Amino acid sequence: MKRLIFTIIICLAASTTFAQTNSDSTHTSADSGRKKHVRVKLGVGDDAPVVAVNQPDTAYHAHKAPGFSFGVTFSRIDLGLATLVDHGSFTLSPQNQFLSYRQWKTSNVGFDVVQFGYRFNSAFKIYVSGGFDWTLIRLRRDITIQRNTPVLTYTEDDIHYSKNRFSSSYLRIPLSFYYRSHEDDRGNYFRVVAGPEIGILLNGRVKQISEENGKQKFNDDYHFTRLRKGAFVRVGYGIMGIYAKYYFSDMFENSPAQNGLRNFSFGLTLGF
Repeated sequence: MKRLIFTIIICLAASTTFAQTNSDSTHTSADSGRKKHVRVKLGVGDDAPVVAVNQPDTAYHAHKAPGFSFGVTFSRIDLGLATLVDHGSFTLSPQNQFLSYRQWKTSNVGFDVVQFGYRFNSAFKIYVSGGFDWTLIRLRRDITIQRNTPVLTYTEDDIHYSKNRFSSSYLRIPLSFYYRSHEDDRGNYFRVVAGPEIGILLNGRVKQISEENGKQKFNDDYHFTRLRKGAFVRVGYGIMGIYAKYYFSDMFENSPAQNGLRNFSFGLTLGF
């Protein structure tokens, strides 16, 4: 997961560097003696903010034509914290205490890679996209979640884990309703994106590090809900914003003791 986060940061840095390089290359018109205006897109995604370089005397506003669009993207990159919600409470019930976790090390990471949508005008569009989403729970207790069991089961271990992470990965498919304001003097605008999201389970994993056993990884579905349903909202200015996601489906299925345990995430979002 650290490699994934580093890759995201490098891609963002590369895109910004490329944009800055383009902004340095201004051309001069021989007829009028005035510099042409170069408009540079910063960030990633198909609707990155536009910055006007060497603006003319008269204001220029870009208008996007209505129509369908489809393509590969690298956008809506979520980097945040994940929180377990137990029957509406942030305090875990007794039957879920074994999932006690370190809040500041329990994270949510995700991004979109493909999208299809329809733009009504420059301010509003609707699109469905596909990407990946991870929830990484850093457990406090020295336990091991068991594989291939009838219900979610764990064992108490006699060794100490310097890292004991319980995670799930999903294919995410959000339906987004997108609105943006008019551009300001710097070419940026305020944006709001919200809508429902479904997730299809790809994998569950336990990753442990200890002096006795070194690094270990165990894969299973761990009773994570195979089809989860939720909603999200993103609010931002420029290429950066904040997001929140809540899943109405329980985190686990076919494990009655965990009924009512759900997932809430929030943090920073980039490139939307």
